Amino acid sequence: MLTYDTLKDRPREFLAATGLTPAEFAQLLPAFQAAYAHLYPPALTRTGQPRQRRAGGGVKGTLIHDADKLLFILVYQKTNPLQTMHGLQFGLSQPQANYWIHHLLLVLQQALRDLGHAPEREASQVAEHLLWAESAPELAIDGTERRRQRPQDPAQQQAHYSGKKKTHTDKNILLVHEPSNKVVYLGPTLPGKTHDKKAADAAQIVYPAQATLDKDSGFQGYEPPGVLTYQPKKSPKADPSAWGTACSIRSSPAGAWS
Repeated sequence: MLTYDTLKDRPREFLAATGLTPAEFAQLLPAFQAAYAHLYPPALTRTGQPRQRRAGGGVKGTLIHDADKLLFILVYQKTNPLQTMHGLQFGLSQPQANYWIHHLLLVLQQALRDLGHAPEREASQVAEHLLWAESAPELAIDGTERRRQRPQDPAQQQAHYSGKKKTHTDKNILLVHEPSNKVVYLGPTLPGKTHDKKAADAAQIVYPAQATLDKDSGFQGYEPPGVLTYQPKKSPKADPSAWGTACSIRSSPAGAWS
């Protein structure tokens, strides 16, 4: 059975399973514990009613320690397994795994918000991000897809089928701050068939002043006002050593850069 104690001294496996190093996990754990105590006070039951006996009484669960709870939800977020398979790794049934996933996901989201690591979800607020006071807005945009269960509705099947991934997926647009590798914006979840540029146009991201933006061919033609964009351009001879960079800019209403 997978536990924090069995994994903490195996840094390569720890990183592969959670997406974090043991040191990064240790930094996140106190915020996770504080968020858990805030969302689920020990004096209240699961339904929010006052406890009739002290916390910890009754049948002992599998995920007793906070470190194991955090490990459980991080592994789920990193690997996206079926709930049955995820439960098997932690000694839980599928219904138990389902309960803990929904129970702990709120805690993880709150902990990340408290630490300032949660990405912005409102495209109109990207230009106001506190990060721009500390570092230049050197950004990269990309679409990310993850597998999902095949929808039963034929129209939904067609919408979610990704020809690139050859399976049914959900898609999100990510905006990453390149110097820090921090995700500053996470777009809404869309059907996997949605084109990257179409998703970016629909998001209507408001960029900070003097922003630069790296993009791939999926965003061909995406030119936000006032943003300097870079797109790799392969030579006709398909020579890997001959890759260059195409650059374009459109003037913002406020005028050219100074």
